[in-house]
Amino acid sequence: MQCAHCCAPCQPDAENVSCSKFSKMPDNHPDSSQRYQPDYLLLGEILRPHGVRGELRIRILTDYPERIAKLKTIFIGDSPTAKGIQPYTVENMRMNKGYGLLKLKEISDRNEAERFRKLFVMVALEDAVPLEEGEFYLYQLIGLAVQTTDGQSLGHITDVIETGANDVYVVNGSQYGEILIPAIESTIIETNIDAGILTVRLLEGQLPNDLKR
Repeated sequence: MQCAHCCAPCQPDAENVSCSKFSKMPDNHPDSSQRYQPDYLLLGEILRPHGVRGELRIRILTDYPERIAKLKTIFIGDSPTAKGIQPYTVENMRMNKGYGLLKLKEISDRNEAERFRKLFVMVALEDAVPLEEGEFYLYQLIGLAVQTTDGQSLGHITDVIETGANDVYVVNGSQYGEILIPAIESTIIETNIDAGILTVRLLEGQLPNDLKR
């Protein structure tokens, strides 16, 4: 399962860290070594209308669903990188059986709400939840240079795969091609967002030629 841009931060040193709901680099991005920053982060996916007054039932894709009700404006579109993303005014947001029920000022009945199925609810990056020390947003992983503890370069992160137990970083480089690195405490030694470097200790057999770790 490919993850999507999300408003959930990640703590890289946490045990069994799960940096879920992330996104691979857009296909039109010029270079995997370039740091990527989206304009929007995902809050939820619209599943269907709820009731007859235009509420939207959404699958939550953020660690902070309660904050949606406090936003004045959210954005809706096919993805954070799609064209035609439109702003909408938040009237109310409530939780029901693990799903969000979102009411927007511009949507007044069920028929109008029908056309929003399978679209995504987003927040502008500048309005996202401020991070605490040691946390980072998942999009910030894309483009990080990956090196081993002895300083050997492996390439750059181009994607993150969600497995359920832990996430897996997809690293691409000229020497080894694609490498899959599990995002677990014993493997991820340091995530330095400012320097743009992820330092790892690889498991036995993860690389061809039995590269020293």
